[in-house]
Amino acid sequence: MHKRILALLLLTGVSVTSIASAEDPLYTVTDGVNVDAKTYGGFKAWRAANCGQCHGAEQQGAVGPALVESLKVLTKEQFVTTVTNGRLEKGMPNWSGNPTVMSNIDGLYAYLKGRSDGKITDARVHQIQ
Repeated sequence: MHKRILALLLLTGVSVTSIASAEDPLYTVTDGVNVDAKTYGGFKAWRAANCGQCHGAEQQGAVGPALVESLKVLTKEQFVTTVTNGRLEKGMPNWSGNPTVMSNIDGLYAYLKGRSDGKITDARVHQIQ
């Protein structure tokens, strides 16, 4: 049923992206620090993989780039490719063999995108109960 509705919308020229976004937001955040379970899982993966060692505790950059800036221009696909394959020439390791990172890749993107968008206002977040 859902696929037929999407096909009909596409045929009529309705923006499916905006509808999909309304149904499934990338992240949910309240008070700047309380996030949905998926985004919280991304935060936990960030901490477990010690990403802050290279990208800064506040994602402001250190040895690695400032992700609060990078996520303003990187697409999700580019982000996933970079995390999965690494950028060895720049010192970014390949995380494809890390189950914590890979099983939380959507949440990791959501967490970092929320930080980049300025909606998540503190690097340390809490799960919405």
